[in-house]
Amino acid sequence: MIYLARHGQTVLNAEGRYQGRIDSPLTPLGIAQAQAVGRRLAELKAGDEAAWRIETSSQGRARQTAAIVAEIAGLPPPIPDDRLVEAGYGELEGLTRPEVDARWPELIGQVGTFGRAPGGESLDSLRERARAWLAEHPESDALVTVAISHASTGRVLRGLYLGLGLEATRHLETPQDAFHRLANGRVERIEAPLPPNGREA
Repeated sequence: MIYLARHGQTVLNAEGRYQGRIDSPLTPLGIAQAQAVGRRLAELKAGDEAAWRIETSSQGRARQTAAIVAEIAGLPPPIPDDRLVEAGYGELEGLTRPEVDARWPELIGQVGTFGRAPGGESLDSLRERARAWLAEHPESDALVTVAISHASTGRVLRGLYLGLGLEATRHLETPQDAFHRLANGRVERIEAPLPPNGREA
């Protein structure tokens, strides 16, 4: 079984900028989101006799999220894996969507620009590494894996798991206040609500 989560909100997320391979730290909201994911996973883990592990993209925002999640959920130290890093967005990185649309009119209205970004990672590369990671985490694996990844890489992982076509994959959601369980051929959204005051309980 796999629990797949996106990192919490970052400074660049809050500014509406493409991140890709550049990084920025979690905002206070992003930290609270990571804490909420950790609490929800702790609830799911309670009474589960299976062994759990946590793996993470090697990028800073994911590692920051994974460290918070692991501490709260009572998981071992996160294991970095470069196959979970975000899609490279090349020349789009650091730009807002209006800036991108102004420079590349052919991208206007396009959902999920991964694999389309000028100078960015190819779709074949992204799918190959996602497919390789999934192959090492089969349904028969007795371990429960928590994976902390990113918006586009997470979409591709779920799309491959479900056998979706590319356009359907591009339209998958990328929440930071919920995560997904991949099990028995299904992907289930699991809410990770913040406390009423928006802070750690």
